[in-house]
Amino acid sequence: MISVDLTGKIAVVTGATRGIGFGIAQAFAKAGAQVACIGTNAEKLNESVAKINAEQGVAKAYICNVADSQAVNETAKTILADFGRVDILVNNAGVTRDMLVRRITDEQWNDVINVNLSGTFFMTRAFVESMRKSKWGRIINISSISGLIGNKGQANYSASKAGVIGFTRTISKELGNRNITVNAICPGFVETDMTAVLDPIYVQGIKDRIPVGRIGYPEDIANAALFFASPDSSFVTGQILTVDGGLIY
Repeated sequence: MISVDLTGKIAVVTGATRGIGFGIAQAFAKAGAQVACIGTNAEKLNESVAKINAEQGVAKAYICNVADSQAVNETAKTILADFGRVDILVNNAGVTRDMLVRRITDEQWNDVINVNLSGTFFMTRAFVESMRKSKWGRIINISSISGLIGNKGQANYSASKAGVIGFTRTISKELGNRNITVNAICPGFVETDMTAVLDPIYVQGIKDRIPVGRIGYPEDIANAALFFASPDSSFVTGQILTVDGGLIY
């Protein structure tokens, strides 16, 4: 983990139950931030938060479906009441409903767009005023290489993640004059529960296309998020950082 001091900062991480989101929440807590962890599975989220707290971090669990605008607003009010302000927002919550485009149902399309893209918007809108008042903020959106290059069977997912990139670049222009930076991370193939169910032959095929010789880990993405969250990144905004081990497309 890179060395970043986030002591005194209040961070919100969506999709913090497992995988990349948990890795980021854990890294932020180790760096000194107090972390509001958002997820939808109460049991698993509480387990993840308990682990962070057992490591001498400070984290609290909040159950919220980021695709529900009203639920996001209510959760944001609770978090702001609990912590007083929010300095860092990581929009990580995401879902997949993979299917060839000719077979994607309306429900599968809407599920992915609503969580991955609309959820990013709802969360940002809910917390941006707190950052504006403080004249300091870091917004980190988790996109994907699928949003840059596309991926067969992921028209909905790729579209949602491409939308996150456009959203990131736009609001970075709106918020820069308030000392709020907005950046996105595009992970490549990362070892998570979502990828653990894939055929090992398929995984090996991907690994063979990664020059560094391995797939990614959540901490690889967490390290990038730590940089974007740090005071040292104050002159970096509107950027899209690919973290994929040099994957050959």
